[in-house]
Amino acid sequence: MPEQPTLVFVPGSWHKPSCYCKITKLLEKQHKLKCVSITLPSTTGNPAATFKDDIEATRAAITAEIDSGKDVVVIAHSYGGMVGNSAIKNYTRSRDVAANSSPAEAEGQQAGQYQNPRSGHVIGLILIASGFTLTGMAFMDPFFGHPPPSWRVNKETGYADLVARPQDLFYHDLPKDEADYWASQLTTQSLKALFEGGEFAYAGWLDVPSWYIGTVEDQGLPVLAQRMTVGMAREMGGLVEHRELQTSHSPFLSKPEETTSIIVDAVEAFTGKKVEKRLAANYQRKGIAVPGTRLLKPVTWFKFGLPMLFGRVMGRGFLTFRWIRSWWVAT
Repeated sequence: MPEQPTLVFVPGSWHKPSCYCKITKLLEKQHKLKCVSITLPSTTGNPAATFKDDIEATRAAITAEIDSGKDVVVIAHSYGGMVGNSAIKNYTRSRDVAANSSPAEAEGQQAGQYQNPRSGHVIGLILIASGFTLTGMAFMDPFFGHPPPSWRVNKETGYADLVARPQDLFYHDLPKDEADYWASQLTTQSLKALFEGGEFAYAGWLDVPSWYIGTVEDQGLPVLAQRMTVGMAREMGGLVEHRELQTSHSPFLSKPEETTSIIVDAVEAFTGKKVEKRLAANYQRKGIAVPGTRLLKPVTWFKFGLPMLFGRVMGRGFLTFRWIRSWWVAT
């Protein structure tokens, strides 16, 4: 029986790695999966910490595992998705190996692979209420440098200051005392990591298969935007499995068992196990949705079909722009 991969967890902005404690305990005790949680330098009280620092901290953890021969699955939440995507650069399998797994994955593979022949590889990516990083773009670039209403730029301190109550923004589906506790655990967030470092951003989701866990009641990243980003990634060549939970921005806290179930299914898929036959019954029982249009259910055309269609249009636009830019440079 092949050795199980290590799971490397990357938290989002303002969050400590302890936010994952509920699901890492379940994964370690019930499923015997090794879990490694990252502390992002940009959340340690240093306004000079950069996006590059966050990537390097994540790559250090990945390197330690793959150098010992272990394969790795990277699991990232919110802003951490951009870090996780970028950190797996050159750590995935070669194009030849990927070509034997699926055409979509093979098409998405990019040049440059980790060269230690005794090492493991990053074999999959799980994004939770996050986005699909575009190579060369900083976190705030798609927003044209304008923060959402939930936080503001504090130039005096160098931090991104939350304006909305964290209990409402991140944890509205938790009991009040628990929401208050997790709000008290939030840290500072460096502005530099959010606004700079686009040259280090990398679309790692084109190099490995990915699973996306959407959050239907999300107050921080609307679910419509999440569905659009899945459609965009698929149009651009990503091999993306999509699941949704009826939760806030933090499903690993409000629905840890359901989140764990999706992660386990994803890991099994990444390691070549067949899971499709038992998914439908399990998901229905656990309240896990598999977004998609149903011919006889028109509501799904609007709920899932339209957002993903818009996302595909966006993805096609990015591909067209990239083609035109490469043609212009070549001429």
